[in-house]
Amino acid sequence: MSQPPQQQTPPGTTAEMTPTPDHGEESYEGSGRLTGKRAVITGGDSGIGRAVAIAFAREGADVLISYLNEDEDAADTAEWVRRAGRTAALVAGDLSSPEHCREVIAAAVRELGGIDILVSNAAFQMSHETIEEIPDEEWDFTIATNLSAFFHLVKAALPHMGAGASIVATTSINYQQPSPQLLPYAVTKAGMANMVASLAQSLAERGIRVNGVAPGPIWTPLIPSTMPEEAVESFGQQAPLERPGQPVELAPIYVMLASDEVSYVSGAVVPATGGKPML
Repeated sequence: MSQPPQQQTPPGTTAEMTPTPDHGEESYEGSGRLTGKRAVITGGDSGIGRAVAIAFAREGADVLISYLNEDEDAADTAEWVRRAGRTAALVAGDLSSPEHCREVIAAAVRELGGIDILVSNAAFQMSHETIEEIPDEEWDFTIATNLSAFFHLVKAALPHMGAGASIVATTSINYQQPSPQLLPYAVTKAGMANMVASLAQSLAERGIRVNGVAPGPIWTPLIPSTMPEEAVESFGQQAPLERPGQPVELAPIYVMLASDEVSYVSGAVVPATGGKPML
């Protein structure tokens, strides 16, 4: 199973992808597992973030969607949230800025009245064959967007999170099995997984759980906007299931980790890799 060769300019948009990813728009059914909760989702405009936003809303949560500049994608996601009868707030801007991370949290407090769930999901990557090809600025931006933003978001959100709150980080299979072509990205994902382990221990006394999800190859705008056409065409075929995952296939994991049902689960990183073991 393969996709047609295609490329976009980063950060990419859903509308230009072939085939269109499945975010659960027509399939996800909620059952009240997050009723009354207030969630912040970074990178919530498309891909995994959109699937999580739709699922959270259908489970009863209000959602703030943080995104870079993909206004059309963000508006579409917000519309799905509102169709579920929940509040959708939108905040555009660059999470590589600590000040913007703090503004995202401040907006959630203003618009939603507080924060019960923080999903640090936004990410940047580019593919390079050698370390010499990686510009210094790209290294710094990747670290700031993926890893430092997680730190700044958590630090800003904690004063507004009480016992029973949940933090979920999108790491990657690359945190344990790094691709040589994705060096900066893989480093950030390893750092995020380490932060999950550290924060789960340090925040336990406050009753706040911290977990991660480690996706394998998932069909999102990040792929055609950051990889060569030939890599896009074969994307996902390396997984034992021989296909890329769809964002909707990960959404239930985030719902589980955010819900009160798994109140003894903290410090876990849940693989979603299409069958490739992570030990």
